[in-house]
Amino acid sequence: MSAKPGMARREFLRVTAVAGGGLLLGSSLRRGGVTRALAADAAAEFMPNAFIRIMPDGMVTIIAKNPEIGQGMKTTLPMIIADELDVDWASVRVEQAPLDATRFSNQWAGGSAATPINWLPMRRVGAAGRAMFLAAAAETWGVPVAECTTAGGIVSHAGSGKSLPYGDLLSKAATMPVPDLEKVALKDPKDFRIIGRPARGVDTHRIVTGTPLYGIDVTVPGMLYAVFDKAPVFAATVQSANLEAVKALPGIKQAFIIEGGTVFNGLVSGVAILADTWWAARKAREQLQVVWHASPTEEQSSAGFARRAAELSKQAPQRSLRNDGNVTAGLAGAARVVTAEYSYPFIAHAPLEPQNCTARVSGGKVEIWAPTQTPDDGQGLVSKALDVPLADITVHITRSGGGFGRRLNNDYMVEAAAIARKAEVPVKLLWTREDDMRHDFYRPAGFHHFTGGVDAAGKVVAWRNHFVSFGNGERFAPSAGLGATEFPQRFVPNYALDASMMPLGVPTGPLRAPTSNGVAFAVQSFLDELAQAAGKDPLQFRLDLLAAGTPGEGLNAARMRGVLELVAEKSGWAARRPPRGTGMGIAFHYSHRGHFAEVVQATVTRQGAVKVDKVWVAGDIGSEIINPLNAENQVQGAVLDGIAEALGQEITIEKGRTVESNFHQFPLLRLVQAPPVEVHFRKTDFPPTGLGEPALPPVIPALCAAIFAATGKRIRSLPIKKHDLTWS
Repeated sequence: MSAKPGMARREFLRVTAVAGGGLLLGSSLRRGGVTRALAADAAAEFMPNAFIRIMPDGMVTIIAKNPEIGQGMKTTLPMIIADELDVDWASVRVEQAPLDATRFSNQWAGGSAATPINWLPMRRVGAAGRAMFLAAAAETWGVPVAECTTAGGIVSHAGSGKSLPYGDLLSKAATMPVPDLEKVALKDPKDFRIIGRPARGVDTHRIVTGTPLYGIDVTVPGMLYAVFDKAPVFAATVQSANLEAVKALPGIKQAFIIEGGTVFNGLVSGVAILADTWWAARKAREQLQVVWHASPTEEQSSAGFARRAAELSKQAPQRSLRNDGNVTAGLAGAARVVTAEYSYPFIAHAPLEPQNCTARVSGGKVEIWAPTQTPDDGQGLVSKALDVPLADITVHITRSGGGFGRRLNNDYMVEAAAIARKAEVPVKLLWTREDDMRHDFYRPAGFHHFTGGVDAAGKVVAWRNHFVSFGNGERFAPSAGLGATEFPQRFVPNYALDASMMPLGVPTGPLRAPTSNGVAFAVQSFLDELAQAAGKDPLQFRLDLLAAGTPGEGLNAARMRGVLELVAEKSGWAARRPPRGTGMGIAFHYSHRGHFAEVVQATVTRQGAVKVDKVWVAGDIGSEIINPLNAENQVQGAVLDGIAEALGQEITIEKGRTVESNFHQFPLLRLVQAPPVEVHFRKTDFPPTGLGEPALPPVIPALCAAIFAATGKRIRSLPIKKHDLTWS
């Protein structure tokens, strides 16, 4: 969801004694890339990214540095460390770290990047710890290290029959030479005891028993509850408000205007109301009357964007993003030419936990408790808005009740801090559902105008996409762009990707599988139209297209063919004979380093009601499925999320403001609508990659293809609920 740099500095281990006789092990990054004796280094010279605390009783505490937003990293990354450390998972406890740029690196969540970034570093710190315990035991017994083994937090020497638990070796281990993390011996994957085995989330028991974990649960002494009223037209500023009348209402302690700017992911103008209870503040807001300054965004609307996109599609593109071969000649020589227009709307993230933040500002220092995906970015925004040094801002990372990319932006953190400073008391800011839906950073709408040609043998010979999106000049609005490496580049000899852009005053940003969640629908659906023109089975058409590709950046043809063949086998694609009104569709997509193919079976009643019967998924995310239980859950959740988006989700802009306000207008998937999702993984010899996002994009075009197979009606725009699917 968000591009962040990987670790470029050299890693090494730091060892520290802790109270109670324990040992603290940390994977560290040394500026300059030179490993030296740890005792001689100042703390400021390090950027630790993971810590292990081992106590004499054998209990191991692993610090989870990354935010937990439901993607499972608070469990998965500690599993990697614990396996290489060779301790029992039952002896491990996990603690959430606060934001700490001096001790941790890459302390963020997004883009399905946590696994690929942390796979080797987490293994290395665990393996280095194991090596130190092996060395300590070998020295204690006077035997070669090579003769010692570990298992379950115990070092053993087969020749003498001796063994010692890690807890008895702490003092000796702390004196052992520090291993070079880039050279430390890692386990053979066949010896993994934790990686590859299902593990329930470390927070699961606390979640189901209602233990406070989330930002919405936070309370601090003396705090007031706050609501913050912002303009319905994005970033419009306050002209006046009936503050005195609001202050006179029951339970209201303060009400004031916050002067803000026009940067969406920052502090914008609004009115804050503070009360003893959130409900009192919420009710007082109903009496608030604000006059807002006019904004040019009032001229913008979804209908206007669609009209302008249609106009631009008939004009010469504003710029070329990629041009391979000669598309004009390729289309002229094609046996059949297909044209089609595809579009998808703005979509909200709608996490079940609305945006919230608790802030305390005192003595020039700021303390924040927030469910955020990018705590360092939030800290930076607060620093800029309040003119407070980063060192004076403490950020406690709470568990998030869903993120999906929304919490990559930290506007709610800035608002809470600004309100707390002006109020001079701790403040808990809690958005309503209406706030959350009407002040989101939406998945951008998009408009694709395709022309494709196939030859007499059914091979794709030319492809042109005039993509109309949002932005200014050559800069796309956030998450509104389309990259030059997007499929089917490299797989069609004559390929052109052009773009035209419209100005936008609506905030946009990454939503789960950003860009891919809309592009896959358009591209894979148009592939189905070309397959029909070629008279080919949709699966075979895709396999043939992948076979015609050339090596390059992005999608790996062999890996994608592998998951296509696997999902076809598991779904019984070749033998499919669904009854009338029922169809099966297939699609694939590469995103966030994951290769996924999916088959959807759906039934459409004669009255046009859609029921998704079943979904089959095949994914390739590399050599290891670290936590199979979480992996299956992530895929199933992504698929159900994608189905909800396809069936009924849309954000409509009218007069520069959002029409939809709550779930009655923006439906999530109901339990009765949720189909079984059968998940299969194909392991390949590539490093493990992430899972939060890549399983979502293929389900949308696969569902649309299934509807076409059932009814003969093409879905070229979303959501599906806007189409008449009746048949006879």
